[in-house]
Amino acid sequence: MKIGLAQLNSRQNKEANLKAATRAVDRLAEQSVDLIVLPEMFNFHGLDDAYEQQAEPIPGPASDWAGEQARRHGVFLHCGSFAERRGDRIFNTSMVFDRQGRELARYSKIHLFDVSLPDGLEYRESSTISAGADVVTCEVEGVTLGLAICYDLRFPQLFHALADEGAQVFVLPAAFTVATGISHWEPLVRARAIENGCYMAACGQWGAYARGRQTYGHSLLVDPWGTVVAQCREGVATVVADLDLDYLADVRRRMPVQHHRRRDIFEGK
Repeated sequence: MKIGLAQLNSRQNKEANLKAATRAVDRLAEQSVDLIVLPEMFNFHGLDDAYEQQAEPIPGPASDWAGEQARRHGVFLHCGSFAERRGDRIFNTSMVFDRQGRELARYSKIHLFDVSLPDGLEYRESSTISAGADVVTCEVEGVTLGLAICYDLRFPQLFHALADEGAQVFVLPAAFTVATGISHWEPLVRARAIENGCYMAACGQWGAYARGRQTYGHSLLVDPWGTVVAQCREGVATVVADLDLDYLADVRRRMPVQHHRRRDIFEGK
């Protein structure tokens, strides 16, 4: 399986963001990828309180666009995430579409980013976004994807649960901050891959935003041994890598952490 990541600099203009995302999808489709991954909040990335007005229902413009891109290119598309309006609540939601543009899976971010960073910036995602509650996997031509979003990366229990559901590839759209990304992004991505014997496809936003906020970029693909097999640095960019499922099976045979995990002791604690 060949995966392509589209590192974007989405801002507060939805039309411009969709045009940029379309260009990235076109570029990756030309490289005969099977699965394209976009970053978190691919269609609108702004301050926490802006999502109240920018959230969309499903079906809606963001999901319609993503399904059409998948159908047009005949690829699987993970649309990163966008603010989904569901009744009177808003969720940070990912969707995966098949080659015909049909929805395969939908995941809403479980862990919300409510933090105070050393640089003085504060984030309160829960001021507008509600937390999801479901562990979600889906199958893409015989390969099982496990879905997570950004801050979820810090909670290994979610990735253990995804691995228990059969995940072979974790897909993580993100908008990691520069303040945390410099120290934490790559170590956490590699750790989740290593401790579960999975590939990790982590696709980030990059760039500067209002009120001093900056996202880190550095989108990357990591193999189950923890080796970075492909990576963007800074800037709007795309990156492509082939996943070797025979290698994944070999790593799991040699280092069978899934079988050694003591669920009888640790579950529920």
